[in-house]
This record gives sequence, structure tokens and C-alpha cells, in this order.
Amino acid sequence: MSTHASARPLAGRVAVVTGASSGIGEATAEHLAGLGARVAVLARRAERLDDLVARIGKSGGEALAVAVDVTDGAAVRAAAGRVAAEFGATDLLFNNAGVMLPGPIEELATDDWQRQIDLNITGLMHVIGAFTPQLIEAAGERGVADLVNTSSIAAQNIFPHFAVYSATKAYVTHLSRHLRVELGPKHVRVSALEPGIVGTELQNHVTDEGALAWLESAKETMELLTPEDVARTVGFIASLPARANLQQVTIMPTAQPS
Repeated sequence: MSTHASARPLAGRVAVVTGASSGIGEATAEHLAGLGARVAVLARRAERLDDLVARIGKSGGEALAVAVDVTDGAAVRAAAGRVAAEFGATDLLFNNAGVMLPGPIEELATDDWQRQIDLNITGLMHVIGAFTPQLIEAAGERGVADLVNTSSIAAQNIFPHFAVYSATKAYVTHLSRHLRVELGPKHVRVSALEPGIVGTELQNHVTDEGALAWLESAKETMELLTPEDVARTVGFIASLPARANLQQVTIMPTAQPS
């Protein structure tokens, strides 16, 4: 393999990243573009998407901004059609949009419960439904396509006040296992990516005092993962030979115990 090819292992591929206006999604979009993919970036904040596309362009990449709320199924389907029309069939989907709103269950913060379910589960399913036909089409032509769903270590471990968030992420991980079995024979690899604590603005939405104290303590006692750490992991998953599928990947800060 030439040096150029090894530096751009995703050349010729079409990637879609949801939740791309900040944090893990933003970093992953830039990283995948650097690996050679054309990247469609999806999120609600159009101005931030435009800035991201401009940065990718200045670095020699190619990107498309599509402002969309993934909880709106019709809008997501329209976005998928636009990506296909401008870039061709998607063969790498990083399904990353999500929200974390911890709180004691006895507070009955039902609006927060619903918001997490709407985005972390329903939004995830809207994106899967809209782009799976493209993934199957691209895999048939290219021999491989990738669906990477952002879950969390909370899908496996127990954190007080994170019950609803953790349950939504357990859904993501278990769904991904089932989809891998269903789509693998069609050459679509499915991975659940489960990060530990990552330094992103996701934590800015947290208002629960107990969860905030735990997060602040974590920042003082360990070096958190960066969005770029997770981005490189997504790039690695997608760069593997077509025969290899990392079904479930947990990436943790070295000092995080659980």
C-alpha cells in the first residue's frame, strides 16, 4: 500500500455524522475527512455546521452541512435524500446525537426523561431508518459499510441518578448487537462505541447537584478522554479490513475505575 493510501484509508467513502456541531461529532467529522472521506455533518445548529464545513475545506477535505433535528423523522429522511443526491450512498454512518440529563428518579423530571428517550432512542432510530438502505446499497457496491452507534459505559455500569440516560444507552448497545447479526450478511458492519467520561459540552446540560459533584470530582482526579480520542477510535473501526467487525468498543480514561 502506498504511503498516500495508508494516510487516507477512507478515500472514496461517504460518511454521515450526527450531533456534529460540537464535541465527539465535530471531532469525528474532522478526523474522517482527514482520512479521506467526504463527510455530511448533521445537527440543529446551522451556523456551527457551516464553520465546521469551512474548516474541513481549508484542510483539503470535502463536507456538506445539513441542519436537521434528528427527532423529526421526515426531516431526517429528507436529509438522507440530500446526502445521496450530493455525495452518493452513505457507507459510513456515525450515529452520535444524544443528550445526558441525570437526576434522582424520585424527582419525577418527566420532561427530561422524555427528552433523553426522544433523542437517544427515537432520534437514533430515525437516522438508522433513513440511512440503512444507503448503507446496504453502498456495501453491495463497495463490499463494506459501517454503522457506528454512540452508546456509553453507562450502558454496562451503574451510576446513581443516571437511570434513564443509562437505560437509553443500554438500548443502543443491545440494538447494535442485533443489527450486526441482521446486517452483517449484507456486508454492513455494526459497532456500539461506549466511551467513559469525555470532556464535552454534553456535561453542560447537567443540573443535578449529585451528578455535577461526581463529574467535578472526576475532572480533579483523572485526565478525561478528549473528543479527538473517540474520533480516532471511529476512524480505526471504519479503517479495518472488510472481514473484521468490532462489535462493541469501550474506551475509558486510563484512571476511570468504572
